[in-house]
Amino acid sequence: MTTDQPLRVYGYRWAVLAAFMWIAAMTQLLWITFAPVTSMAARFYATSDLMIGFLSMSFMIIFIIMVIPSAWVIDTYGFSFAVKVGAVLTAVFALSRGIFASSFTAVFSSQMGIAIGQPFVVGSITKLAARWFPSNERATAVGLGTLAVYLGILAAMLLTPHLTIHHGLKGMLMIYGITAVISAGAFAIIAREHPPTPPCPAEQETRSLMFDGLKKMLKQKDFILLLIIFFIGLGMFNGISTWIENIIRARGFSISQAGVLGGLMLIGGIIGAIIMPLLSDRYRKRKVFMLISLIGLTPGLIGMTFTTSYWILLAAGFVFGFFLLSSGPIGFQYGAEITYPAPEGTSNSLLLLMGQISGIIFIVGMDMFKSRETGAMTSSLLMLCGLTILSVILCSVLKDSLKRS
Repeated sequence: MTTDQPLRVYGYRWAVLAAFMWIAAMTQLLWITFAPVTSMAARFYATSDLMIGFLSMSFMIIFIIMVIPSAWVIDTYGFSFAVKVGAVLTAVFALSRGIFASSFTAVFSSQMGIAIGQPFVVGSITKLAARWFPSNERATAVGLGTLAVYLGILAAMLLTPHLTIHHGLKGMLMIYGITAVISAGAFAIIAREHPPTPPCPAEQETRSLMFDGLKKMLKQKDFILLLIIFFIGLGMFNGISTWIENIIRARGFSISQAGVLGGLMLIGGIIGAIIMPLLSDRYRKRKVFMLISLIGLTPGLIGMTFTTSYWILLAAGFVFGFFLLSSGPIGFQYGAEITYPAPEGTSNSLLLLMGQISGIIFIVGMDMFKSRETGAMTSSLLMLCGLTILSVILCSVLKDSLKRS
């Protein structure tokens, strides 16, 4: 492509993104499947709640192991190939989980297979955005891809109890397995690595080799600060999501009220992941919108820490989810821009890796610091408030990414 040729974007880019969103949502739904029905699953398999919880926790551990290999595949062979690898693993093992649902060993093994496929899928969104979308739409594309992650979690929270009650645990797992096969097939049919012509000048699309880019980005001050911000933000989300019932139980709130709070957090995040990246693309700014998000989540976090009013609690949860989860897609795109020409898949996967490591640390840490008398997690939440302030300070010293049009 010569530089005097007009650039063109294709409407088909939205079909490719939609197919990606479906399989990305499925990986998250399959990850968190057992969380809403932990006690029922523990009784069915005659095991402990902790072992059922480990079905989800294992995803974080496997992600840490697979993040570099999956990033190498994404950046070497492209997002389409990588997502197809992840989609096949997801479909095969989700279906085997349904077929052999009576055996906890088989379900656990299948869960490992799904977990191996997950980073190939969720680590590909910035590469997809760079392949198909012009620079002024990329945060929006990444935002919609991230939105799919939140929708998958929300779908699991809402659908799993209903399906388990009406179809049993085996039936629920089989339904999810068949749906995973269909979503993988849809992506395989629809996805293309490149549009007929690039959406940006060729020189903007050239990326360095993965390991060369990795060495350069780990020497870059702004990217190191961004890694710390993601470590705090994703760790906070994973910790609060895991212990949502424990956080509010000591103040007299019920399990059902905890479920509503968790749902509103995700709904707020879904709305935020649509609005904030759109504004970021509209005004061609990343840093200022990350700052707004980090500052904006603080009142919600404080409200969830102290309030005894149910309605204020719900409002606080919505605000917290809106600002925290909307910062993610903007941060992913910012990371891809400031590390140019390092590969997008590498920067994206490193940021996700921070969340997996911190998720384990925060989940364990919040349990360690809870009150042994009441079970309250006030001390842990106050520590999170302090870490949020640190994130604001770190974000304030970042340099905004260059415009690339």
